[in-house]
Amino acid sequence: MTQAPTGVAITLAPLVARVLAPNPSPFTHTGTQTHLVGRETLAVIDPGPDDPRHLAALLAAIDARPVTAIVITHTHRDHSPLSRALKAATGAPIIGCAPLAMEDLGPRADAAFDFDYAPDRVLADGEAIAGDGWTLEAVATPGHTSNHLAFALPQAEALFSGDHVMGWSTTIVSPPDGDMTAYMASLEKLMQREDRVYYPGHGEAIDNPRRLVRGMLGHRKQREGQILRLLHAGTGDVPAMVERMYAGIDRRMWPAAERSVLAHLIDLARRGLAIEEGTSWRSV
Repeated sequence: MTQAPTGVAITLAPLVARVLAPNPSPFTHTGTQTHLVGRETLAVIDPGPDDPRHLAALLAAIDARPVTAIVITHTHRDHSPLSRALKAATGAPIIGCAPLAMEDLGPRADAAFDFDYAPDRVLADGEAIAGDGWTLEAVATPGHTSNHLAFALPQAEALFSGDHVMGWSTTIVSPPDGDMTAYMASLEKLMQREDRVYYPGHGEAIDNPRRLVRGMLGHRKQREGQILRLLHAGTGDVPAMVERMYAGIDRRMWPAAERSVLAHLIDLARRGLAIEEGTSWRSV
């Protein structure tokens, strides 16, 4: 897999460049990717973690050009905290998702919420901002988080998909804020679009996004089927389900898998297909 080196601006398209933050982990892959949109005036999408090395790399890539907006897809700590320092350095407003700060019950230290996120403007679904030769339109994609936005760049037939669709792994959906019902609905929403390429927050650009999204929907439905079969067989404990369902993956990812299995179970309960009993679940 070809991946941009940390801290170096790589041109992906005439209007798009990418700078990789130095925060690799089992949950961020090679790190969080910040995207610069525009030529003469810029938008900076997801400036990333609060790391002075990444700030210096972004300022070098910006190269004194005016920054029209610092754009945020969601408020996990690997995406939004550097917005404050970048705003102080450039004077650009912070625009994008709504504030959301809650205690994260998931296993990802890097994905806990950014409690200090303070946008100058919150975008609703379909609202847009524009600069010299570019437009970014907000596409509400809740599921990974309830405040998650993707951003369409019509001039490049592109979508900045944040963490909703990634280029290396399926997305963690961790209750109580992560919501499988909303996540699946957001995938179906993306299936109705005709974007040519996705630029995700983690992983490589996605050149056939509808095929990937279709596969992601199928994968989640397959997981749902596995859960229902385990429930029918009398396995209702989430860790026991994960041990059966994820036997072939790195055990360090099992706590995250437990969160996604729980999200599926909550979705099944809403649909009248499962019920929680104490610390376990059963089929209905």
